[in-house]
Amino acid sequence: MPHRVKERRAYDSSGRRAEAHLRRKAVLGSARELFTENGFAATTVAEVASASGVSSETIYKAYGGKAGLVRALYAVALEGEGDVAAEQRSDELRACADAREVVTGWSRLAMEVAPKVSSLQLLVRDAALVDPSLHDLLTELDDARHRRMTENAEFLRATGHLRRGVTLHAAADLLWSVSSPEMFELLVSRRGWSLETYAAFVDSTIAHGLLEPA
Repeated sequence: MPHRVKERRAYDSSGRRAEAHLRRKAVLGSARELFTENGFAATTVAEVASASGVSSETIYKAYGGKAGLVRALYAVALEGEGDVAAEQRSDELRACADAREVVTGWSRLAMEVAPKVSSLQLLVRDAALVDPSLHDLLTELDDARHRRMTENAEFLRATGHLRRGVTLHAAADLLWSVSSPEMFELLVSRRGWSLETYAAFVDSTIAHGLLEPA
């Protein structure tokens, strides 16, 4: 009888990836919900684990703890809506020759990501008042956003769109301030501005403050 060779089926990792994606979604969803309802300081890793159906060990291994969960939530929030991440879409705007179009595009992206990003950073800011160990995380998030705004300011200067007399440092600070979670909190959360009105404010503030007059 001929020798029959048992064929090996190719390992299909798609199921594992899908399972990991669902687990990550559950963990981050539970973390955001608990942080929002109970505050950062009052929420424990064990509570996030229980709510998402995983072990605490799994969360510590994947995220390192609550600060890691915030970093992951922040990264997801920065992606915005749709298939293309907001940061990538922001970079693609730099191909536009019209600086006004670029700034308007930035303001629309701010409107898209600010509701989630701002709530997370404000959560950490408030928790840092009672938990000094969170100061480093708050500084990390602030510095990351300022670096991004500095890149945008450098783009305006390199393309000749930055208003004469405005330094790179001042331009970066203006972009950083107008897109800050505190600005979103004041205008949208506390004063009840619509997201469209907020985006128009960001647009006009950047245009009048940084661009050469038409």
